[in-house]
Amino acid sequence: MSATKLKVTLVRSLNKRIAKHKACAECLGLRRMHQTVVVENVPSIRGMVDKISYLLKVEEV
Repeated sequence: MSATKLKVTLVRSLNKRIAKHKACAECLGLRRMHQTVVVENVPSIRGMVDKISYLLKVEEV
């Protein structure tokens, strides 16, 4: 069974954010604004994306 992928883009700055939210962004591989990564759509990744959804643009690939 292959999981779908998510295309995640950081659209808001990480400055002055909660430390846990910064950690989620870094674990997703997002280090600077407008950077895009493609990640697996699994529950652990989905949880991180949901936690910082106000910083991200998410598309299903």
